[in-house]
Amino acid sequence: MRIFVKLWIPQCLQLLRSPCRLFHGYNRLLASPLISYYDSINQCEKELPEYFNFASDVLDKWAQLEKDGKRPTNPAFWWVKDEGEEVKWSFEELGFLSSKAANILSEACGLQKGDKVLVVLPRVPEWWLLNIASMRTGIVFIPGTSQLTAKDILYRLQASKAKCIVTSDALAPAVESIMLDCHSLKSKLIVSKDSRDGWLNFKELLAVTSTNHKCVKTRSQDPMLIYFTSGSTGSPKMVVQSHSSYGIGFTVSGRYWMNLTPSDIMWNTSDTGWVKSAWGSVFAPWINGSCVFIHHMPQLCDTDTLSRYPITTFCTAPTAYRMLVQHGLSSYKFMSLKHCVSGGEPLNPEVIKQWKTQTGLDIHEGYGQTETVTICANVKGMKIKPGSLGKALPPYDVQIVDDHGAILPAGEEGDIAVRIQPRRPFCLFSQYLDNPEKTAATVRGNFYITGDRGIMDEEGYVWFVGRSDDIINSSGYRIGPFEVESALIQHPAVSESAVVSSPDPIRGEVVKAFVVLAPAFVSHDPEQLTRDLQQHVKNVTAPYKYPRKIEFIQALPKTVAGKIQRKILRNKEWGRA
Repeated sequence: MRIFVKLWIPQCLQLLRSPCRLFHGYNRLLASPLISYYDSINQCEKELPEYFNFASDVLDKWAQLEKDGKRPTNPAFWWVKDEGEEVKWSFEELGFLSSKAANILSEACGLQKGDKVLVVLPRVPEWWLLNIASMRTGIVFIPGTSQLTAKDILYRLQASKAKCIVTSDALAPAVESIMLDCHSLKSKLIVSKDSRDGWLNFKELLAVTSTNHKCVKTRSQDPMLIYFTSGSTGSPKMVVQSHSSYGIGFTVSGRYWMNLTPSDIMWNTSDTGWVKSAWGSVFAPWINGSCVFIHHMPQLCDTDTLSRYPITTFCTAPTAYRMLVQHGLSSYKFMSLKHCVSGGEPLNPEVIKQWKTQTGLDIHEGYGQTETVTICANVKGMKIKPGSLGKALPPYDVQIVDDHGAILPAGEEGDIAVRIQPRRPFCLFSQYLDNPEKTAATVRGNFYITGDRGIMDEEGYVWFVGRSDDIINSSGYRIGPFEVESALIQHPAVSESAVVSSPDPIRGEVVKAFVVLAPAFVSHDPEQLTRDLQQHVKNVTAPYKYPRKIEFIQALPKTVAGKIQRKILRNKEWGRA
């Protein structure tokens, strides 16, 4: 079996583990001072430290426990690919490799603390090294999915004023096509086996760069991450998360919702461009000393992986769970799997029931947003009410409020909200960058308004009702209708369009477009037009945003002021179901 890391570091520095070796049993008490300290901050028993850096204060602490023989050298990171490539790193190995990556960002790329780097990579080991390297240097890390188009990348570079972009061979041409319009961009870093003119090569630099690096000192509230998140109107917003909000904020959900300990191996299937990757493939498992397992594969999920590898904790989108139970699991034996979690969209109670019947395991749903850490969850040992989001997790005080910010009684529908007065939770996002109006709009009285509607029962369980805006949540992807409508209107056949969610048995919901045709196209074949418009959207924006359903209508419902009433169309779609 070929070991991928041999391409990167001298053989004398390789400390790779046997792929078949099982994890040692591990006494949780040995790690309790590290985990319990950050747990106590979430529980509001201790104050947030003035300075915090996840790389030095968490990852390096685990590495030191390894060096001192107080923690078994179980992998901290385990990456596999179908072709036989494999990487296994301990926390110590993550430390020196990410230090090399930090030097690349600071020296070769010329970045300084506070600068921004846009990283558009698939699930490859370099993504994790660059993530940690950004923490070590105080550089703000901006993830992006590999499905971004040149237009998407251009918008993100211009909006964020990122000084560096890191991507792969597949997207390098797209970056080059928009370079002239990216005035803030100073360096381009490619992750590839081959060199490319005008680009720095990450793998070549990693092989020769020094491991000596001193982690910068970052304040707890300094910016660490920016995620672009879609809204119902306008372009995607930039959500700013601090070093502590994600770095410390996932201690509780990792420990109690994901039920992670230092002896666990967690497989989270999320794409690197989505916030759930930060949740389940970086912060929650590593602050609890667990192993992050990654299977680099094209499909959404693979049942064989769960049976072939000693994965103990599994996190995937409801879409994947639906596909897995429909495929049938009776022929598979999950010898190590003991805990399953889901998030990103509501999970159908019938799927929870079928999963339990076929595997003997519950699925523990959790709820949160890019702007938050986990807000509510069904934690280990708690009674699960299928269809519920569970109960609020510390440090959040979750309530259902009315239009004036008043708390509603149990059983009444309102907006799911988090109390921010008299004390704002440290793990809530800092701001929408360069958008004070949108930031202010999330506050109603003493509460942060999530934008989702829900009900709380008398036991404190939260039940999701629906989104108060028009965001479409398909297979865990949040899609703003404005982005799709903007793509459609560029086609000559489209006079007007309205995009809404439509129910789907596999994806939960999909994008549907109601289209008013231009006069010259009214007599065209509707089936061919549908295919043309779908392909057009795929070409103009990220492919996952294309409308899987299109209906041609004569006019869109509008208010007196001329605003399109998407709610009418959406209710029509869901009423049919």
